[in-house]
Amino acid sequence: MANRLASATSPYLLQHAGNPVDWWEWGPEALAEAKRRDTPILLSVGYAACHWCHVMAHESFEDEDTAAFMNAHFINIKVDREERPDIDAVYMKATQAMTGQGGWPMTCALTPLGKPFFAGTYFPPEPRQGMPSFSQVIQSLADAWENRRHEVEKVGAEVVEHLGTGADGEGTLLSKSGLDAVALDDAARSLAGQYDTEAGGFGASPKFPPSMILEFLLRYAHRTGSTDAIAMVGHTCNAMARGGLYDQLAGGFSRYSVDRFWRVPHFEKMLYDNAQLLRVYLHLWRQDGDPLARRIAQETAQFLLAELRTGEGGFASALDADSDGHEGTYYAWNPEQLREVLGANDGNWAAELLAVTPTGTFERGFSTLQLRNDPDDPARWERIRAALREARTTRTYPARDDKIVAAWNGLAISGLAEAGVLLDEPEFTAAAVAAAELLAALHTTPEGRLIRTSREGKASVNSGVLEDYGCVAEAYIAVLGVTGDAVWLDRARALLDQVIEHFADPGGGFFDTSGDAESLVMRPKDVSDNASPSGASAVTAALVAFAAVTGESAYLAAAESGLESSAEVARQVPRFAGWSLASAESLQSGPLEVAIVGPADQRGVLHRAALHGAGGGAIVIAGDEGLGIPLFEQRGLVDGKPTAYVCKNFVCQRPVASVDELTQLLAFGATTS
Repeated sequence: MANRLASATSPYLLQHAGNPVDWWEWGPEALAEAKRRDTPILLSVGYAACHWCHVMAHESFEDEDTAAFMNAHFINIKVDREERPDIDAVYMKATQAMTGQGGWPMTCALTPLGKPFFAGTYFPPEPRQGMPSFSQVIQSLADAWENRRHEVEKVGAEVVEHLGTGADGEGTLLSKSGLDAVALDDAARSLAGQYDTEAGGFGASPKFPPSMILEFLLRYAHRTGSTDAIAMVGHTCNAMARGGLYDQLAGGFSRYSVDRFWRVPHFEKMLYDNAQLLRVYLHLWRQDGDPLARRIAQETAQFLLAELRTGEGGFASALDADSDGHEGTYYAWNPEQLREVLGANDGNWAAELLAVTPTGTFERGFSTLQLRNDPDDPARWERIRAALREARTTRTYPARDDKIVAAWNGLAISGLAEAGVLLDEPEFTAAAVAAAELLAALHTTPEGRLIRTSREGKASVNSGVLEDYGCVAEAYIAVLGVTGDAVWLDRARALLDQVIEHFADPGGGFFDTSGDAESLVMRPKDVSDNASPSGASAVTAALVAFAAVTGESAYLAAAESGLESSAEVARQVPRFAGWSLASAESLQSGPLEVAIVGPADQRGVLHRAALHGAGGGAIVIAGDEGLGIPLFEQRGLVDGKPTAYVCKNFVCQRPVASVDELTQLLAFGATTS
């Protein structure tokens, strides 16, 4: 029989609706029941595309005896980290503080008041490799609660105290010094010192796509002319695109590589990774003309539309890593399979080209597909690629987590809107606009507040967190830029006003949750970027863009407050502050502001030239004469032609009506004469 999760909207929670565990969703009813029964809470946090979450579910949560013990001794709460990042942030911080590491699945034991007294991640069904079994863990926790309760409650209180302030406390400003040009130079040098000069990227394995750092380095190189910075980006992007991390048949990047050289990925495909990488490859192509970067940008955008777009016009969260009970089954090949589909001659050629070996580069004799070099016969490769892609459709397709997350859709909208213009692909722009309309209609309450998730056209009850407001506001500005419709500026303003009213910390920066959100044991405030921008850096980027369009100093001051709160992390560990550093680069560059004035059917060439010549972080808006936004005030056509107006640091250049003149202005960074 189904448990309470059968009525959930989250695909991850629905995956557990048939468990014998008496799961609750996080909410006042579950917490009240824990207090009424005076029973500890067993909190399990994961997400739909998490491989080890599936493993632990099959091993433990589907086991009748384990479930019976859990039901007897705990209030069991299941949380989708993507749906409730606020809860995940609080208890992940506790897990890291108590164990020195974190990850998913996350398993925490809480007092009925929500204070954590135990934390861990995956636990096997039987003890192995120094790990206790899950049964041992829950039995020990139940015994501790029943027989050593005073100690347990003391631990919970100490953990909460260690995490920082209480639920209604105020954070403190980490640093009063901003991220100036010297700090950005230092960050670039620090990153160069951590760079993997052989394999690309940063650090050892597992290796994650460093999207936000790459965007910072692109902006830094554009401003300073640094050849080292652009070389790091080009090398990393080339290595990721040619390895098994990238789907060589249909496009799209997997979550991370288990090895240094990007050969073997963890095969889940996340919306937020592909949305950010789309922009990185697009910006690399426009900066150095790399044809591989252009191809990857185009294919990644096509992947978003083909495999993640939902019927409502938004974008699904992820594709699972597993199918048919094994990770990577949909994507991996052996030489015999290639010959079976392609014939002996083409099959052997493809095996050599794609590094498919008899022993395998992955598991069970299978290989990931790598394209380390361009084929000497491109037409042959395209024919083979199409045949393999078609043959793969007979395999079991990975499950799709089809919930729509506001923040991640915002990232996708920003990338697709720009790609549609730069690559001259109107379909990409149309998809971006449709997704933005969905967020404005379905994910926005009558009071103007954001809702974080929806599924199948039904909005959830989960309030938006800071990253939702930041990513969606920036997306709205991106849609303004490609449509010239002033309603998107109004919508962005409404969201940023909500941020300033409900999320701002009087001590500087922003909290991750609104002041009237559900009270947890602490109010999270994390300025570090992870797989996607932190709420603080997302909002800062949106505020910088909005201030550039409107010229309103209040929003610029709020952006500077966000940067100040991130400055210490950016200086000490720049790998975890890439998006804040990218925003700081925008401010160092002005940011550059370009208004393209003219009818929609005539301004396309000039608009494309502006986007191509401007650096990352530049604000480019194309619209009709008389567009009711500050950047377009008193700006009209010159000699009846579409016209570009370029400004930087409150100084504007003469209007120009030709691509050559605009390109010259942008090449010199719009310096004044």
